[in-house]
Amino acid sequence: MQIRPLILSLAAASVLAALPAAHAKTFKWASQGEISTWDIHSQNNALQNALHSYVYESLVYYNSRTFAVEPMLATAWREVSPTQIRFTLRQGVRFQDGSAFTADDAVYSLQRAMAKTSNYTPYVQGISKVAKVDAGTIDVFLSAPNPVLLRQMTELRMMSKAWAEKNKSVEPKDMKGKDENFAHRNAMGTGPYTLESWQPDVKMVFKRNPNWWGQMDGNVTEIVYTPIKSAATRIAALLSGEVDLVLDPSPQDLPRLRSSADIKVVDGLENRTIFLGMDQFRDELVGSSVKGKNPLKDLRVRKALYQAIDVNTLSRNILRGLGKPTGTLVAPQVAGWTEGVGKRMPYDVEGAKKLLAEAGYPEGFEVDFACPNNRYINDEAVCQAVTAMWARIGVKAKLRTLPLVSYFPMIQRSEASIYMLGWGVPTFDALYSLQSLVRSPGQGGDGNYNVGRYSNERVDYLVDRVKAETDAPVRARMLTEALQLSNDTVSHIPLYDQVIPWAMKKTVELVHRADNRVDMRSVKIN
Repeated sequence: MQIRPLILSLAAASVLAALPAAHAKTFKWASQGEISTWDIHSQNNALQNALHSYVYESLVYYNSRTFAVEPMLATAWREVSPTQIRFTLRQGVRFQDGSAFTADDAVYSLQRAMAKTSNYTPYVQGISKVAKVDAGTIDVFLSAPNPVLLRQMTELRMMSKAWAEKNKSVEPKDMKGKDENFAHRNAMGTGPYTLESWQPDVKMVFKRNPNWWGQMDGNVTEIVYTPIKSAATRIAALLSGEVDLVLDPSPQDLPRLRSSADIKVVDGLENRTIFLGMDQFRDELVGSSVKGKNPLKDLRVRKALYQAIDVNTLSRNILRGLGKPTGTLVAPQVAGWTEGVGKRMPYDVEGAKKLLAEAGYPEGFEVDFACPNNRYINDEAVCQAVTAMWARIGVKAKLRTLPLVSYFPMIQRSEASIYMLGWGVPTFDALYSLQSLVRSPGQGGDGNYNVGRYSNERVDYLVDRVKAETDAPVRARMLTEALQLSNDTVSHIPLYDQVIPWAMKKTVELVHRADNRVDMRSVKIN
């Protein structure tokens, strides 16, 4: 692992000067989703992580234009040894209650991310312990060299140890349960904005933090985020000027938006792959017409379900081009992807029927099918179309759709037989996907979103080897082999990589990111 010391320039570390009142700007934006918690280690969700980053900061973060790792609350880092990395913390940083950010907070926050109730264990994979060196320095000890450690740490945000202890939020809220801690509805970080209010399913308001340590290119002093489930209502709000940006315009509205004199649309391929997962663990599926066994354990059945889906039709008719068909679990921007591994199995209805008959289901069967209805582009419509495609081969999928705040805890309790999931890759490395989605469930983030509980010994071996492999060509071959094994055994049914258009007023300037995250530090309203 090559980790070179980096130090921010004096200008970048200077204290932010207060903006003149004439330049104060409110930025109002919307998307279909709502977040489930303000506890920064409780639920790993891309929209949530983006909103959390306005208030809470990590030791390192991505440059929005290059996606190079940059200093944030750490100004430098170096290898003491291949398994001991020393981080120098930024001096003069204060939490929003005025208390100083110190090594105690950094150690506590990383340990909190490693807790049993944390959903951020993939980001701490490979970390064996964290230790304070002095008030401004910490050491991160690894179980083995980790070539993607810094990329993992971009999503590990810092919380005040004293604040967590005072407010009985030492452990992350368990999103699988109903108990709440103080950090679930309250926030207090070091970031450029403070959370002023959160009315779930109504709106969220942020104010500029006047004591923030940093400097930003943007001019936004207030943020208002509104979750609007209805696509028509979101677009009406944009066209009327009620909001400045819509993160997820519907495909059918894009031609109208592109032709508007007051609106611009910025496009980009997201590093997120949409796929279907399947329960391959239970001996009998809940709610299925098949009794005494689980048809999804049979590779022939999984292949049949895969080959019965016409992804090109989904992309063309439902997504209007905002989905690029794929045959694997990661997008082309992700290390480990190759053209070969991304190739889909052919769409073949008759072949799918033959596979079902060979598996002992010539008439098909009934099965539970769960999907979100406000998370991905036209997610509910895509699932309805898939249900119709499966009906052609005799598989009667009983579709149920839920809002994301209840959907994700439900699938993490393994309560769905077949489910839709979209997986972005914050590290831009296939290990993140393979470890979370495909490796057998275990410790330290292994299989934390493998809710269908797929298991393959060779995949597990490759994932575990990749965690500590520092030879780049060898590592790349292992990642690709693991992805291909996932394809060959149909661990999941890959569908498409999302193409993300952002629609906004022409007065808005920002940087479109492949992780679908609005970096408020760069947003300007002219």
